[in-house]
Amino acid sequence: MAAATLSPADTEKLSKLKSAVAELSQISENEKNGFINLVARSLSGEAQHVEWSKIATPTDEVVVPYDSLAPSPQDSSEIKKLLDKLAVLKLNGGLGTTMGCTGPKSVIEVRDGLTFLDLIVKQIENLNSTYGSNVPLLLMNSFNTHDDTLKIVEKYKSSNIEIHTFNQSQYPRLVVDDYLPLPSKGKTGKDGWYPPGHGDVFASLLNSGKLDALLLQGKEYVFAANSDNLGAIVDLKILNHLVQKKNEYCMEVTPKTLADVKGGTLISYEGRVQLLEIAQVPNEHVNEFKSIEKFKIFNTNNLWVNLNAIKRLVEADALKMEIIPNPKEVDGVKVLQLETAAGAAIRFFDNAIGINVPRSRFLPVKATSDLLLVQSDLYTLQDGSVIRNPARANPANPAIELGPEFKKVGDFLNRFKSIPSIVELDNLKVAGDVWFGAGVTLKGKVSIVAKDGVKLEVPDGAKIENKEINGPDDL
Repeated sequence: MAAATLSPADTEKLSKLKSAVAELSQISENEKNGFINLVARSLSGEAQHVEWSKIATPTDEVVVPYDSLAPSPQDSSEIKKLLDKLAVLKLNGGLGTTMGCTGPKSVIEVRDGLTFLDLIVKQIENLNSTYGSNVPLLLMNSFNTHDDTLKIVEKYKSSNIEIHTFNQSQYPRLVVDDYLPLPSKGKTGKDGWYPPGHGDVFASLLNSGKLDALLLQGKEYVFAANSDNLGAIVDLKILNHLVQKKNEYCMEVTPKTLADVKGGTLISYEGRVQLLEIAQVPNEHVNEFKSIEKFKIFNTNNLWVNLNAIKRLVEADALKMEIIPNPKEVDGVKVLQLETAAGAAIRFFDNAIGINVPRSRFLPVKATSDLLLVQSDLYTLQDGSVIRNPARANPANPAIELGPEFKKVGDFLNRFKSIPSIVELDNLKVAGDVWFGAGVTLKGKVSIVAKDGVKLEVPDGAKIENKEINGPDDL
């Protein structure tokens, strides 16, 4: 443990923290140890400083172009063999609060009355029924989403999938002033705690017993992805490649656009592949990091990981991912959350690679502007998968900016009688008190910004192309 390099003051801080944490009855010994370990590492300042001059662009051996992968087997018994090595894991700890929803984000309706979770279940049901395979679905919840998710998965009882839920760790928030846990000061409700980022997935898989259960079933790989990424469907070509090449870890990356400049990227560093996040970049190199010339790819957080390798590394306490400090305030008290990211684990695995996948595998829904895309005629649904409309010539999605009136899902849905046709749209900006009729078509570059105090109603069947609209007269 990193405590050896602590100053006397920090050693005392850590000692007091340990005593306080030992008294917390709400969490397990594993969680207490994991938390103390994280704080000790943070205090020792063992941050990974990247020496800029040592960064190299990864070769095609390290970040493999998707098009160069061998085709997946065509024989259905071979496909079944492959799928029987796989489990799918969705990170399900997030709440839909940014989109004005209570409860897990994965139960927001995405399309045709189906939620993220409905679509995920449909995709895996389809695989299992087509190939006679047994691909289980694991949902990693946080204490925020656990109870709701248990109720929600009841409705899939009769499906042909084993669905397992487990919780990621629950850590106490640290009070900045004295470095003591917030719950030991009487904040015992949810506000006193936090889930420590998705880097915790590996330890939580093992601690929950789910990892050993999967290994007993003969599973070899887990495909983990965010539950709100509609593009993260099982890909047989990728799975086949990993099994053939015995890669312990694979991160799907995709070409960076100007919208993704803050996303982490893969680099070769001292002979290993590793994730470089914006937080690790020295200030004088931030613009270089954001350019799409030098760093052309970013992390989609679609990860394929060998289960035996996870077990080996967690048991050896070898996964020392970079610590991400996340300062917050609770009722006027400044607190700190120490978190880690699953992508940062790549450098600890043997024979780890990236695969440069098509952009279609990255379709996250983070805001109602993303919801507008996936509910529109840009996409169709097929066996739970969201498929891009071939009628769209431009490979990029339109850039959509919706004002605060559209931020909450409920408000967003109320303001559209039906979602406009946007197959030929390049750019859309909507702000102010704007309402859309049914059967509206938007093309090219469209801006609809209502002046203060003006209600702007786009009539049914309106066709708007390359136009700026500020009042009823412009329609």
